[in-house]
Amino acid sequence: MKSTVLWQQIEGGLLFAVVLFILWMFGLTIPIWVAVLVFFASDLTLSGYLLGPKVGACAYNLVHTYAFGAVVFVAGFFIPNDTVMVIGLLWFAHSGFDRMLGYALKEASGFKDTHLKQL
Repeated sequence: MKSTVLWQQIEGGLLFAVVLFILWMFGLTIPIWVAVLVFFASDLTLSGYLLGPKVGACAYNLVHTYAFGAVVFVAGFFIPNDTVMVIGLLWFAHSGFDRMLGYALKEASGFKDTHLKQL
């Protein structure tokens, strides 16, 4: 199990670094302070735990999957809207950042139960 966690941390760190590199190369379409707020906005889903562990886990997992950021990015591409694409990349980067730190998707049994281990 420990090697699985390590691999997900490495993968998350690489994803985080690649997205930051992409944003650095192509630039932000939003002010840096807004980018920081967007980057951490997905953590507001933790408030879902006020309604119970099942709602909290569902809310947290919905926006902490790599797919969520990817869907937002692709939507921005097809709209087309550079700001939506940047928001998708920042959301994507946040998921990688969390995995790099060892955070995982939550189980409905409780906040500390994750798909990798118990925190």
